[in-house]
Amino acid sequence: MVRIRLRRMGGKKQPSYRLVVTDIRTPRNGAFVDVIGNYNPRTNPETVVIEEEKALHWLKQGAQPTATVARLLNKTGIMAKFKPVKEKA
Repeated sequence: MVRIRLRRMGGKKQPSYRLVVTDIRTPRNGAFVDVIGNYNPRTNPETVVIEEEKALHWLKQGAQPTATVARLLNKTGIMAKFKPVKEKA
């Protein structure tokens, strides 16, 4: 199964994350298929940059987002755009 999840980047005690598409069996910072965005919780407000076309493509292909990534996708409005596509199928 393919999953959309966070990959930790940044220095010690200064995390930032990339949103990556990866196989469910790979480790957190292991190999990945595609990078679809980034997330920085340390800024105020938190910075979320997601490539909408890539995210929708992978969601249509059946990629399952983790709980945190699903929250970020809802925050940016991508899940709302994916629902009408999902209902048509």
